[in-house]
Amino acid sequence: MSADLAIRTRRAAFNRALAEANLAAIGPLLAADVILITGTDSAVISGRKAQLAAWKREFAAPSRTIYTRTPDTVVASSVEPIALEHGHWQGAVAGTVVASGAYSAKWRATAGAWVLEAEIYLTLA
Repeated sequence: MSADLAIRTRRAAFNRALAEANLAAIGPLLAADVILITGTDSAVISGRKAQLAAWKREFAAPSRTIYTRTPDTVVASSVEPIALEHGHWQGAVAGTVVASGAYSAKWRATAGAWVLEAEIYLTLA
């Protein structure tokens, strides 16, 4: 499977896990030392454990936001097992979009699977 297709498949799995509030499905998509920089306040969430804790809190919210990330491009390196995904995201509460923007994500192939190493989000609306 090409890097492009594999990463798009992993992103779709992440989107499903977020929609279903499935922490167990998110863990394998993240490198142990993954970094996420949020879109509005640039908070840094460092490490798989910290990110899973953040998603757990998000899933417990009474009217939680469901985030969807849609890749526009995936560029794979020809010299290292890494790739960069660019796309757009949105957060919806009860089907109403409440925030959206752009993102970039760095992926690495390890042990036959692509995992997220870093994501940075930009809130545009």
